[in-house]
Amino acid sequence: MTTRLIPLSALLLGSLFLLIAGGINGLILPLRGSEEGFSAFSLGLLGTGWAAGYVLGCLYTPLLVSRVGHIRVFGTLAATAAIAILLSAMFPSPWSWIPLRAVSGFCFAGAAMIVESWLNEEVDSSIRGRVFGTYTMINLVGTTGGQMILIGADISTAWFFMLAAIFYCLALIPTTISSNRAPSPLFEVKLNIPQLWRNSPVAVFAVLMIGISNGSFGALAPVYANNIGLDVTAIVLFCSVPILAGALSQIPVGRASDRSDRRKVLIFLALVAMAADGAFIFLRPDTGIANILISALLGAAIFAMYPIVVAHANDHADPGQFIQTSGGLLMVFGIGSIVGPFIAGLALTFFGPMALFSTLFAAHLSIVLFALLRVWRREQVDAEDKASFQNIPFARNSTPETEVLADRENHA
Repeated sequence: MTTRLIPLSALLLGSLFLLIAGGINGLILPLRGSEEGFSAFSLGLLGTGWAAGYVLGCLYTPLLVSRVGHIRVFGTLAATAAIAILLSAMFPSPWSWIPLRAVSGFCFAGAAMIVESWLNEEVDSSIRGRVFGTYTMINLVGTTGGQMILIGADISTAWFFMLAAIFYCLALIPTTISSNRAPSPLFEVKLNIPQLWRNSPVAVFAVLMIGISNGSFGALAPVYANNIGLDVTAIVLFCSVPILAGALSQIPVGRASDRSDRRKVLIFLALVAMAADGAFIFLRPDTGIANILISALLGAAIFAMYPIVVAHANDHADPGQFIQTSGGLLMVFGIGSIVGPFIAGLALTFFGPMALFSTLFAAHLSIVLFALLRVWRREQVDAEDKASFQNIPFARNSTPETEVLADRENHA
């Protein structure tokens, strides 16, 4: 297996650098923005800008690649992302950071799609699952590793803005000098929400709510932690530990969903998330350890929901529609990620830091109620008709090409 991964090492290394840059970029902005006195609403709009740029990147990068090729587009996107984070250091204002964050989201999505497309081209069916597992691990290590770099750091300087730019530029090197052949054209998403809804209403509704929940937490968790007085190290752990917990929980959650009604597993996860939300709202933890422990419980639930929903939707999809269904759900998730930070940012501005978890509680309660309704109205899929559960990287970093790379159905 190791010898078969060596030809892919340049692409995997480029992806690692890209994800480290994204991890630094995503955390330094809300931390520095809080220090600069930006409002919670404007910091929430950073998350909205990122998600909007990310969705547009997923939609328009295939068109750019078809015109000028993979390497040129990848180089342009990585360089533009580096420029955007450096401009953020030069112009510390929310009204410059919000559009620059959207540019970063666009570039990150496009660059990730190109790397994943390259990996997909080089992988045959015999090692597809292991390569995807390796890529998933790199996604996790890169994202959390980038955040962990900020532990104990002095965020008042431009040092971490420059470091993120360096990693964006480092991502260029392995990819541009790779001898691997250029991949096929990128997968283009055709968003057909009525068709998705006919296949599985609970998947569409739940993934929208998950986008609102996860997008809000991803954008505003550092703001909440800063507002209650946690230090930088505790803030970094508060944001990173939930991602790790979510990655670990996907293993038992996936097994449970393959053996039972996935909607009931989704309901259970939403109830666990509501318990964590309620702990923040009613217990009001004020120590770093208490906040990190509760956030780990929250992360174990919310970051395992997305792959459950994707698997459930594919249980009901027509044969051969895995990628189209998963890609469409990813775009709905992106829409929720645009709306969520906007709503949560407003709530934090008017009602204080605990309003973040009130927003999450409302989203998770909505999932429970709607899923219960669908369980009552529709029987579960027969076991032999179920699609295989697939561990999915941190959904906020997934692209339509991630679904292509993960697609075992069409490459078996």
